[in-house]
Amino acid sequence: MKGTVLASIAPIGSIVVASTGGEPTRGLVRAGSVLVPCALGRGGIGRLKREGDGVTPIGRFALVSVLYRADRLARPDTALPVAPIRPDAGWCDDPSDRRYNRPVRLPYPASHEELWRDDHLYDLLVVLDYNLIRPRRGAGSAIFFHLAAPGYAPTAGCVAVSEDAMRRLLARSGPATVMDIR
Repeated sequence: MKGTVLASIAPIGSIVVASTGGEPTRGLVRAGSVLVPCALGRGGIGRLKREGDGVTPIGRFALVSVLYRADRLARPDTALPVAPIRPDAGWCDDPSDRRYNRPVRLPYPASHEELWRDDHLYDLLVVLDYNLIRPRRGAGSAIFFHLAAPGYAPTAGCVAVSEDAMRRLLARSGPATVMDIR
């Protein structure tokens, strides 16, 4: 059935993210006929991104992989690589560590984010190719496309949408899909 669902929906080439203009921490995500609200970083959208500044970086980023909490949600339908999040999953955000902007197993001695969270934000997330291939120390880490907090509260620099919107977008996303943050 999964192949049938994916085959019947036209794939999208890009997911466009833009600020709404009035409030820098709120935006819109557009992909084909899908138009949904999103939360942006507490620092708005910007060209210059630094670790901890809360800025959502401008640019075009590949959708690398999807992670999800199998204990809370069903596996999403998508042509992207998908893996369940483990309780010991983390992401290093320490610019001085050799694993900076990389997944790590917890416990981990350097500063990191826990991916197995109580608040549901990372129950379904997409790893974006921001500062990932050859990480520049201090240029920002853990930039994800994930689920929004209640009221679309600002993120720490990520893009966040509702679970329904995420599932609709993932169903039409594949290896060639990019996120275009403007």
